Amino acid sequence: MKTRILRALLSAFVPLAASVAASAALAGEVQVAVAANFTAPVQAIAADFEKDTGNKVVASFGATGQFYAQIKNGAPFEVFLAADDSTPAKLDAEGATVPGSRFTYATGALALWSAKDGYVDDKGDVLKKNDFRHIAIANPKAAPYGLAGMQTLDKLGLMEQVKPKIVEGQNISQTQQFVATGNAELGFVALSQIYKNGKITSGSAWIVPGNLHEPIKQDAVILSRGKDNPVAKQFIEYLKGPKAAEVIKSYGYQL
Repeated sequence: MKTRILRALLSAFVPLAASVAASAALAGEVQVAVAANFTAPVQAIAADFEKDTGNKVVASFGATGQFYAQIKNGAPFEVFLAADDSTPAKLDAEGATVPGSRFTYATGALALWSAKDGYVDDKGDVLKKNDFRHIAIANPKAAPYGLAGMQTLDKLGLMEQVKPKIVEGQNISQTQQFVATGNAELGFVALSQIYKNGKITSGSAWIVPGNLHEPIKQDAVILSRGKDNPVAKQFIEYLKGPKAAEVIKSYGYQL
């Protein structure tokens, strides 16, 4: 009797195991280079994507300009989520992408942020007072949010007085860390780094008006290495969908 029961259990288990193995074999992945400002949103979107499709996003985070150099030097990325629209357009023109795959997935916002509550006022007048020792800004040659920060200082006529106090981060993540650790009293960061579901998550901030810098349009594109990977196209289409849109908006981006 026990032997018959065991055989029945085994006969039920073997097809199930085969089915699970087949599903695992069919699952794919895509290598994605992601601008540092989009770290939190893409982590949430990637988790949803894996849950909904069974396929995996393997993301690397950094500065857009640095990724451009890596892509040109043969880095194995298949999709690029940049922090601007000019870098993907440049890769398009150089024949390094899948034609027609580029689109704007988000428009970012810049924020002047301090880890200290009440330090940054809601009009950014703290910049004019100039009583801070250091202000953190991402490398404007590699990070579009760093460029937007410099454009803001120029537009406000504050560059000359603030320039000696600038500490430069390699990317927007390092810039935020300078402020979070107190190495700089304040700094220009991506709003998405300090914002969730309609509010600033810590410290104090001024959301910089869009007329003080060029629009931060962030484009995504399938790179040439991803042209034969169906998961690359699937992820790009998922990024355009309503589920991803809700995540993107929750971090303060516009679509």
